Amino acid sequence: MIQRNFNVYDDKKKNVTLRNWLILAGVVLTAFAAFTFILNAGRSRGSTATRLSCFTGQNVTPFGEYIVYYDGVSIHCLTHSGAAKWSQSIGAGASFSVGAHNITVWVNARMYILNYEGVSTYQDTLNEMIQFARVGKRYAAAVIGPETASTLIIRDLNGLQVDIETDAFRDAYILDVGFYGDQGQYLWVTLLDIYGTAANTTLKTFEVGRKNTGESMLGESTPYRMLYDNDRLRAVTTRQIRSYNYQGIENTSEAALVYGWRLIDAEVPVRGDVAMLFVPTTQASSGGHIQELRYMTGSVDRRFTLPTACAGAVIYGNTIYAVSSEYIYRAEYNAQRFTAYELPVRGRQVTQVIGSLEGGRILIACGDEVYAVTLPGA
Repeated sequence: MIQRNFNVYDDKKKNVTLRNWLILAGVVLTAFAAFTFILNAGRSRGSTATRLSCFTGQNVTPFGEYIVYYDGVSIHCLTHSGAAKWSQSIGAGASFSVGAHNITVWVNARMYILNYEGVSTYQDTLNEMIQFARVGKRYAAAVIGPETASTLIIRDLNGLQVDIETDAFRDAYILDVGFYGDQGQYLWVTLLDIYGTAANTTLKTFEVGRKNTGESMLGESTPYRMLYDNDRLRAVTTRQIRSYNYQGIENTSEAALVYGWRLIDAEVPVRGDVAMLFVPTTQASSGGHIQELRYMTGSVDRRFTLPTACAGAVIYGNTIYAVSSEYIYRAEYNAQRFTAYELPVRGRQVTQVIGSLEGGRILIACGDEVYAVTLPGA
C-alpha cells in the first residue's frame, strides 16, 4: 500500500517535470521566433528614406514620380530625392488638383493649367469665382458661380473652351466632377439635390462637347471615390461599390457591399481589374491605428490582420504595403502572412501614409515632416 502511494507521487512528479519542460520549450521557441522576426525585419534590403523640404500642412500630393505642394505663394514640384524640379508663382489663397500629367490651379476667379514640366499652358480670369477645378488627360473642368446655381466650364489643356453647362445644375449642389475613358473623353458629375425632403445624390455622365450620356439616382449614398477600369466607371460609397458603363447605365450584378469599410488606396493596372484596399471605417479615422485590411480585385475579396498597428497602407504592383513607426509590412494579395522590413526613418512616429509615387516609393508623414521612402521588393 505504501509502495503504491509512492509510485503515484513519483508519477505526479514526472508529470510536473514534463509540463515544466514543455513550458520552457514553448518559451524558447517563442523567443526564437521573435528573434528571427526582429532579425529579418532589421534587414531593410535597400529601403531608404529622404526628408523632403515640404510640410504636411502644404497639401503635399503625389504627382507621378514627383511630389507637388503649395507653400502659400508658389506651387513647387520635387523629385523623390528632394531636389527642386520646378516652381510656379501663383499668389496667396490658391488651391490645386492633379491629374496624370497636368495640374489645375485656381485662386478666386483665376485658373491655371500646368503641364508636367510646370509650364503654364493656360491661365485666365473667368467670369465668376471658382469653387473648384479638375484636370484629365485632354480637358480641364471648372465649377464656377454660386453653389446652388453653378456653371460647369470645360476647356482643353491649352484653354480652348470645349463645353459650358449653365442650366443643367440649377437647384443642385455639385459635389465633384472628373474625367474618365481611355482618352479622358467622358465626364462624370455628382450632384446633391438641396431642395428635396431627403438627401438625394445623382450621378450624371457626359461625352465632352457632345451630349449627356446618362443619369443614375444614388439616393443617400454619396460616392467619395470614382474609379475607371475595363470600360467601367465605379462609384465607391459608404455602403457599396456600384458599376456603370460609359452611358451611365448601372450593372447591378457587379455591385459589391463595403458597408463598414473605407477605401484608402486603389491601383488601376494597364490590364486586369482595379485593385482596392479598404480599412474598417472605425480605424480609418483612428489616428494611425489601422489593424485590419480588406483587399478587393475582380472576384478576389480577402482580409488581412496586420502584425502591429499601422499609420496607413497602399497597393503597389498588386502588393500590399503597410507602415508602422518601426516597420514596413509587405504581402502579396494571396500570401498567408506579412514580411516585415525595418523602416529607414528611426525615432519618429509615423502619423500618415500620404500616398505612393511611380518608381516604387511612398510618401509618409511624421508629424509635420514628410519623407519619401522606397518600398522593399518593389
